[in-house]
Amino acid sequence: MTKKVLSDIEIAQAAIVQHIKYVGKKLSIDEDNLELYGKYKAKLPLNLIDESKIKKSHLILVTAMTPTPAGEGKTTTSIGLTEGMNKIGKKATVVLREPSLGPVFGIKGGAAGGGYSQVIPMEDINLHFTGDFSAIEKANNLLSALIDNNIQSKVNNLGLDSRTIAWKRVMDMNDRSLRDITIGLGGTANGIPRQDGFNITPASEVMAILCMAENFKDLKTRIGKIYIGLTFDKKPIYACDLKAENAMAILLKDAVKPNLVQTMEGNPAIIHGGPFANIAQGTNTILATKMGLSLSDYVITEAGFGADLGAEKFLDIKCVSGGLKPEAVVVVATIRALRHHGGAIKEEYNTPNLERVSTGFSNLEKHLENIKKFNLTPVVAINAFPTDTNEEVVLIQSKCAEMGIKAIISEGWANGGDGMTDLAKAVVTEIESGKNEFKPLYDWNASIKDKIETISREIYGADGVDYSKQALTDLRKIDQLGLSHLPICMAKTQKSFSDNDNLLGRPTNFRITVREFEFAAGAGFIIPILGKMMRMPGLPSTPASEGMFIDNDGKISGLS
Repeated sequence: MTKKVLSDIEIAQAAIVQHIKYVGKKLSIDEDNLELYGKYKAKLPLNLIDESKIKKSHLILVTAMTPTPAGEGKTTTSIGLTEGMNKIGKKATVVLREPSLGPVFGIKGGAAGGGYSQVIPMEDINLHFTGDFSAIEKANNLLSALIDNNIQSKVNNLGLDSRTIAWKRVMDMNDRSLRDITIGLGGTANGIPRQDGFNITPASEVMAILCMAENFKDLKTRIGKIYIGLTFDKKPIYACDLKAENAMAILLKDAVKPNLVQTMEGNPAIIHGGPFANIAQGTNTILATKMGLSLSDYVITEAGFGADLGAEKFLDIKCVSGGLKPEAVVVVATIRALRHHGGAIKEEYNTPNLERVSTGFSNLEKHLENIKKFNLTPVVAINAFPTDTNEEVVLIQSKCAEMGIKAIISEGWANGGDGMTDLAKAVVTEIESGKNEFKPLYDWNASIKDKIETISREIYGADGVDYSKQALTDLRKIDQLGLSHLPICMAKTQKSFSDNDNLLGRPTNFRITVREFEFAAGAGFIIPILGKMMRMPGLPSTPASEGMFIDNDGKISGLS
């Protein structure tokens, strides 16, 4: 009889889940310091962060080559590596982002890992969790309500020109119909009509601020710096002018605290914040990372999409802002993604083809070269699939060896920690070599155009950058507001090094086009929007939601 292959949710539902107090004990956290959300989740108070301990601990980033639409398993690898580290006697914690409901019900599915390398309880983590996203959404939309109320009001009216308002409402769902809307219709009692729109919650500046804040005071200060628009006499208006920062911070008083859950093998997992990497900064909160470093000796964290997006932003924005120094980088590669970048169509991803893998290696090669530009030597994790052949794996390992890089087979999906000990040992060896001394790619004080040019040429391999008329107008505004010193957070397709989805592999002879700019004065970065990127995604023609089911006992299936 053929053995049934269990789905991710079936594996997660069969796991033994410890009371969260036992997970806390592994990190030497007193039970009284856990703010319980049921039996299996808890909030961690910020006073557990210890800056002196952070300097002695080791930070490991997991990133990836340019992915296929299904992703290449960064979260699975991060969780599996944490299991493997603990298997070889290291005190390790995985620190991850929270899933957004948009991808969960859209095309990509959940973000709790896969197979036998998952964080649990899987359903809770993927669905609402501890309410952080809801709090972010409410804080964002409170500011929207205050803005429109001020325009309507005859008392304390700031003279805000509604045509200049840059702030949008948000919701945590893919809904393209909300990108551009008109509000305030139906008469004077319903407000002043104006054009507005929605972003998805992971793209909210409130999310970005939560992820960049160093403490609660810093959170409140950053909220006050949120730019809203201009008055009729061209003076900037910020959230603090509406006296919004305290009310918004009140809504975030619990959301600012990192969440503690567990891996399937009972190891600690801290999950907090959830910005996308193609339209936002793509990494978990500075507070969560520092919490992990305070409580364990090794922290494994991931940054969204390929290394050209999440890793670059993690290194150039988060690490510089938070004073973090990663000592190792793991780049996840799959044979199917190498086939994809070598010319295979979706139906051929699982068909062995040595020539396509060899051609597709150019994509992985560029990512590895890029990591070295940060003075870090990466380790490649070949995330194993049953359709991989030994010849294809050996080819990748030999090509990586020619670059002086180890490529280790990663079997966390199938075997949990037991399948990740070789990768864990390779990462520890890299850290203990003492060769890695992180340095950022660019100086924040360079001009905006120079910073964008550096990222585009060095990371993407572009020949240069072009700017639309709107982008040039936006640049002048950013300069006038005194924000030119901020780092760059590119909004770019995750499907290519370029801003064109169709240019796979390692494209050459292309230029980047900046369509327009947004900026997050409170979070502290500038957002060039490249090509056709949208900060409110749409659902696919067949959403993942159609394959989900919940029975009369509340048991869920089809969630992955």
